[in-house]
Amino acid sequence: MKITKISAIPASPGTTAHPMFNFPPWNYVFVKVETDEGIVGWGDATCGPVAVASLVEEYGGMIVGEDPFRIEELWQTIHHRYFTRGGPIQNSAQAGIEMALYDIKGKALGVPVYELLGGKMRDLIWTYGRWDGPSPESAAEFALSQLERGFTALKGDPFDHRGLFISYEAEKKAIDTLAAVRDAVGFEVELLVEVHGRLTPAEAIRIGNEMEQYRPFVYEEPVPFENIDAMEQVARGTNIPIATGERIYSPFTYFDLLQRQIVAMIQPDMIQTGGIGQMKRIAALAEAQYVGVQPHAIHGPMEVLAALHVDASIPNFKIHEGGMRPWFQDACIGALPTHKDGFYSVPEAPGLGAAIDEDWLAAHPPHPEPGWAPLLGTMPSKQFSKVASP
Repeated sequence: MKITKISAIPASPGTTAHPMFNFPPWNYVFVKVETDEGIVGWGDATCGPVAVASLVEEYGGMIVGEDPFRIEELWQTIHHRYFTRGGPIQNSAQAGIEMALYDIKGKALGVPVYELLGGKMRDLIWTYGRWDGPSPESAAEFALSQLERGFTALKGDPFDHRGLFISYEAEKKAIDTLAAVRDAVGFEVELLVEVHGRLTPAEAIRIGNEMEQYRPFVYEEPVPFENIDAMEQVARGTNIPIATGERIYSPFTYFDLLQRQIVAMIQPDMIQTGGIGQMKRIAALAEAQYVGVQPHAIHGPMEVLAALHVDASIPNFKIHEGGMRPWFQDACIGALPTHKDGFYSVPEAPGLGAAIDEDWLAAHPPHPEPGWAPLLGTMPSKQFSKVASP
């Protein structure tokens, strides 16, 4: 079998990427790898800018004519082609191609991808719902609605992300929101606190110590991810387990982070770390430090499927991040795993477990004004000027 063509197709469902935060629509980059035997593999290279699509096709041209079964060799060939390498855009392009190669190999052999990763260690994948809301009361009400859906763990970001520093009012509201949710759901439900790097180390320590009484499962990315020294300062100053990693894209950064023994859980992103193989390597680094792994898979359906296969195959899996959005089934051919009682089933169809409907792609062109604002400090300047801290 030989690779005959690699394509990248940007598309957007045209709906908000996160209804709770009213994100603008995202653009997704789907990767299609074709072979001379008619087997087609699909992957996901979504990372924000659709410019990654050009890189997918540039990289793809390097391996047309090659054997798609030689996944590691092809990944390394692409990775080492240029002197500068390993950034999130380059990794995302490699990940999209690599996912599709795993999809092809699984389909050709008639096995789900987890069988190519050493087999599965679990049949069900623990996941979580949300506890977000504009007020403590609404967050508590929403959390209770999530329990009715069967979730036994919930994550929420109660922080105001406007401006560079958090106000006293915003800090108090965040703590009050967690308190209201904990009071509503009790201590039998795990609550994850998501911060998206919003705080300074001093703020994160002060707020973390206030939140400790509500027993968060983890305190996720309390300070910006780039500064591991700052993350270590927070970890040493609080008793809440720290999680980070959804925006860390290098295994070398993970090595530094993990050897400091300051985190309880890491969240490597399936795409921006470079794909399935890199996820397995990073998980092994974490295992050596007794750290759990929560694969971060918040983009398209192929990424979520790939993450579920990794979830099933690693010993130190903790909890899954990234759900099946309502539009996923419309975009896919093949039944997707469903959530039941706080768990996803492991995909059992050959390959990753689904294919992308090309008619859906044609009907959903990229959105002209995608984005991530106003969360995560990425507000355009015209918005930023309107929300200066008091």
